[in-house]
Amino acid sequence: MERPARLCGLWALLLCAGGGAGGAAPTETQPPVTNLSVSVENLCTVIWTWNPPEGASPNCSLWYFSHFGDKQDKKLAPETRRSKEVPLNEKICLQVGSQCSTNESEKPSILVEKCISPPEGDPESAVTELQCIWHNLSYMKCSWLPGRNTSPDTNYTLYYWHRSLEKIRQCEEIYKEGQYFGCSFDLTKVKDSSFEQHSVQIMVKDYAGKIKPSFNIVPLTSRVKPDPPHIKNLSFHNGDLHVQWENPQNFISRCLFYEVEVNNSQTETHNVFSVQEAKCQNPEFERNVENTSCFMVPGVLPDTLNTVRIRVKTNKLCYEDDKLWSNWSQEMSIGKKHNSTLYIIMLLTVPVIVAGAIIVLLLYLKRLKIIIFPPIPDPGKIFKEMFGDQNDDTLHWKKYDIYEKQTKEETDSVVLIENLKKASQ
Repeated sequence: MERPARLCGLWALLLCAGGGAGGAAPTETQPPVTNLSVSVENLCTVIWTWNPPEGASPNCSLWYFSHFGDKQDKKLAPETRRSKEVPLNEKICLQVGSQCSTNESEKPSILVEKCISPPEGDPESAVTELQCIWHNLSYMKCSWLPGRNTSPDTNYTLYYWHRSLEKIRQCEEIYKEGQYFGCSFDLTKVKDSSFEQHSVQIMVKDYAGKIKPSFNIVPLTSRVKPDPPHIKNLSFHNGDLHVQWENPQNFISRCLFYEVEVNNSQTETHNVFSVQEAKCQNPEFERNVENTSCFMVPGVLPDTLNTVRIRVKTNKLCYEDDKLWSNWSQEMSIGKKHNSTLYIIMLLTVPVIVAGAIIVLLLYLKRLKIIIFPPIPDPGKIFKEMFGDQNDDTLHWKKYDIYEKQTKEETDSVVLIENLKKASQ
């Protein structure tokens, strides 16, 4: 009679121990999983599947503990399947074990591992710097550099896939810009709000299959570059400059971060203002305009020419990446523009006028000095002539006096003869 009671007590203990885990979980270690296999779907979706362990306790509700080779992304779930989006440029392994409860401290069965290796090929032939940018939520543009061991006449092709597509697509618009190759394909945002949670799988290879394929996973919450905004209106109001612009399509204002740059032509300076929240408060601007934002720039002088331009980028509220600025918008100006031609003419004329005035003034002052202070004769000359100082200067003047005296005497003689002739007649 004691033996059945003891057996009953043992079963009760087992049932009590497994009651907290859904009526399962004996304490002994379970056998390992069986038939672990790995496959690839689409371009970069790796899928592992397995079967329950053989010889598992019938009273155990099996759970499966799994993690990757680097012991990251640990997971405990009842499903016999696990998938991961990963660029297949390197080897990736998954380890799976079984246990009878959700208690993470419980020791699982022996872990079974299954790996998948990247496609074969010369690593130096694979393209490098493969990156993609989602432009204005409308199209994706990918670019890359050729590998070292690649022929210059290699014909590249790009394949892409995301959850909104039924099958893998090939990008048709391959182009080259400098040393970079690239390709663009349509990727329009759909109304489904979960679309941003998806990723785009990319693979670049060549038609001949001579280079090693390269893969990339592009989350749609990163690498987003908006189009530049469009400035609609500038006006001065209460001593401030009010700027109104239209946001790029496919975005809402709360998902964008702005920079407003104001350049002053007179001072040749520019100021950049960061705008996190753009609200229209100027009654002169249009009200209830969809997808329009405003900003008030303080301390702008209305009597000078001011040129404004704006750029935007995504923010952390809606997207993970906030580093890709749009291009600058087209400029718009407001204020008075100084006449540069008149300024140049004045710049050239004023020095000429000033120089002429100085010359006239100097001539006038010289004449005025002669009038006020006439030159005084040098008495030294007079004394030298009186006392017979026969220097060259005195001889010159004396020769001149003698010549003048002889000329006068000859003239007087001619006049006298003419008068005598007239008297005799």
